[in-house]
Amino acid sequence: MTHIRLEIQLIALVTAIACALPGAFLMLRRISMLSDAISHAVLPGIVIAFFFTGNLNSPLLILAAAASGIITAALIELLSRTRRVGQDAAIGLVFPSLFSIGVILIARYASDVHLDVDAVLLGELAFAPFDRIVLGGTDIGPRALWVTGTILAINVSFVLVFFKELKLSTFDPALAATLGFSPVLLHYLLMAVVSVTAVGAFDAVGSVLVVAFIIGPPAAAFLLTDRLSMLLVLSAGIGACAAVGGYWLAFLLDASIAGSMASCVGLLFLLSLTFAPRHGMVAAARHRKLQRRQFTRQMLLVHLLHHEGSPEEEIECRCDHLCEHLRWDSRTSSRVIRSALHDHLIEQNGEKLLLTRAGRSTAREALSGTVPAGSLV
Repeated sequence: MTHIRLEIQLIALVTAIACALPGAFLMLRRISMLSDAISHAVLPGIVIAFFFTGNLNSPLLILAAAASGIITAALIELLSRTRRVGQDAAIGLVFPSLFSIGVILIARYASDVHLDVDAVLLGELAFAPFDRIVLGGTDIGPRALWVTGTILAINVSFVLVFFKELKLSTFDPALAATLGFSPVLLHYLLMAVVSVTAVGAFDAVGSVLVVAFIIGPPAAAFLLTDRLSMLLVLSAGIGACAAVGGYWLAFLLDASIAGSMASCVGLLFLLSLTFAPRHGMVAAARHRKLQRRQFTRQMLLVHLLHHEGSPEEEIECRCDHLCEHLRWDSRTSSRVIRSALHDHLIEQNGEKLLLTRAGRSTAREALSGTVPAGSLV
């Protein structure tokens, strides 16, 4: 493997982890698409900062972009609080307006310099290793790696320092305010981190991939765990897997690197959605199947209890009568009887079914609505 390939993967991996950490909190706050809004609405801040510095590599561009991101979040919040439009509509109103202002500024005042929408919003990972930092004649690596590595360090520090506050303000803002934390201040700090992350990352990987890394890995991790700390770890891990896996997919298919990485993010989310042990579609289908089995077995026990000791017991409690009375087919009837016999809830005397003490107790609990979850499965 050449050092160029290794650097491309390393830049993508660091970017993915840096994006996934704040993305987890955006996803939990149900404002994930704010990342897309911010990644476009920072354009006027970048353009205005360029007018003052004349240098696309100036750190002031990132600071101006962060300020634009905070302004974007504030405007969206103000529109949402009017209760005249929903938050999704507010996002759709604010970011095209700000993005258009940036485009107009570029067309009007920067048409004669190398500053256009492609230059500030689109990145190409394949070219990132060629833009290098040289200090004192020593090549210290790609500029994108240093930028994204710094952003990763900032994001990790932000999460570690404010973990408790972020957790509390995300899940219970009212309690956070009562305890003296400022949910509003934390919200705008998070928006600033997202803005810096978006600007620093899309110069290397492109805005579409930044949004994919911010939203996709946390969404996949959310299906795999119910713990915030594990959510952050899994988000970073899934993002890293998508970055490395996407590179090799692009290499095998001779396709776009960013497109392949974004596709890997979608594929990993689809796998989580399908096979997550508790919240996946397979687990949900299995749970529904167990619920149906629980209900049918509960019907059998209640039916036997209802007719126990009655004149119709000899007829109603026969195996061959269940299909007629409970409207089951023979396959369902046989399965339910085998299951109840296996768990010693009933006994079979010829064709007659009898409740055991455990079965009788379970049937009475079912009638009273106190059956413990899973006790019949």
